[in-house]
Amino acid sequence: MNVTVLGLWHLGSVTAAGCAKHFTVTGLDFDAANIARLNAGQAPLLEPGLNELIAAGLAAKKLSFTTDPKSACAGADVLWLTYDTPVDENDESDVDLVLGNLRKALPHLPAGALVLISAQLPVGTCAQLENEFPRFHFACSPENLRLGKALDAFEKAERAVVGVRSDAKKALLEELFKPFAAQIIFMRPESAEMVKHALNSFLALSITFINEIARLCEHTGADAKEVSAGLKSEARIGPKAYLGPGGPFAGGTLARDVVTLSKLAAAKGEKISVIPAIKQSNDLHRGWAFRRLQARLGDLRGRKISVLGLTYTPNTDTLRRSAAVELCQQLIVAGARVTAFDPAVKSLPAELAAVALAGDLAAALAGAEAAAVCTEWPQFRQADWAQLVPQMRLPVFVDANRFLEKELKTVPGVEHLSVGRA
Repeated sequence: MNVTVLGLWHLGSVTAAGCAKHFTVTGLDFDAANIARLNAGQAPLLEPGLNELIAAGLAAKKLSFTTDPKSACAGADVLWLTYDTPVDENDESDVDLVLGNLRKALPHLPAGALVLISAQLPVGTCAQLENEFPRFHFACSPENLRLGKALDAFEKAERAVVGVRSDAKKALLEELFKPFAAQIIFMRPESAEMVKHALNSFLALSITFINEIARLCEHTGADAKEVSAGLKSEARIGPKAYLGPGGPFAGGTLARDVVTLSKLAAAKGEKISVIPAIKQSNDLHRGWAFRRLQARLGDLRGRKISVLGLTYTPNTDTLRRSAAVELCQQLIVAGARVTAFDPAVKSLPAELAAVALAGDLAAALAGAEAAAVCTEWPQFRQADWAQLVPQMRLPVFVDANRFLEKELKTVPGVEHLSVGRA
């Protein structure tokens, strides 16, 4: 099978490299600099194991990259659309950018070929494209791979939800997904598109629900971790429920689908209240760390605050939509002196010019009056906290998810502030 993967950032580069273990893959992207990096075996962002997988595909001549849609699409059995759909500051998707790039490629695709959409696009997109391009078959399997754990998520999926209208293409889709997914669930395209919107919105609802419970726990003497364990013991909820009290959901993945469904309801004249409230609640919770620091320290002017971790998630180097970056900006506005350390960040963007970037944990913590644990890097758990904490002026840690609870528990004098605990 010849597979062309269109859109080569996180989702696309993982998809192309993973597929090349089983099929002949051409990666297509209209960003020449990105294609040059990929042809040199370098992924567009940090993802453990991805550079090695790309290099293996190139060496085996099962994987190639190009900016030319004609050569990329000429012999393709499947054109797999894998853009990480851009999201603006209001969590609204830039659908036009994704579909505009797809329209550049489709004229070069053989008639009757299958177009598989995994980019996050609104429900109804497949039907729109079927009407616009009747020469092709369209299917959708919306996906977003977790940063830092994407290879496992792609190669060892528990199931693939696939929406397709034509029974004639089910065999091809089964062949495509068989190496990666233990189960394939077929349904109509609109249902598959809605599954992703609903799934992400439900996960977002779970996070905002437990965080609201947690903030009430802080005022009552209850411990939200214990409450969460009680909830998960209920068979109708279950042990895998997204009910861990802690920080807000960040990035644009969950928020995008909450906004998409809210806009859909408004467009269709359907009054809904629960789904729009998810984003309102999460936006309020985004200020928890800042409010906790203010409540503990009072006026933050001139106070040295250490921010531990800056990236959106561990095992990546992206700062976009990072809750840590937002906290830094809040602290600077409040007049605090902010020092940050992150093992993957060697320089800071212009909007963080007022932040001092430390070379290690010791430099970040020296003289600090509080530290905010923002990105859960494994290196932080391996640090010698008994040596580091005495270098602080005040051993106050704001750690929303209790990431360093075990490590700090044995260090004398530490004040450990977490979501859901008085």
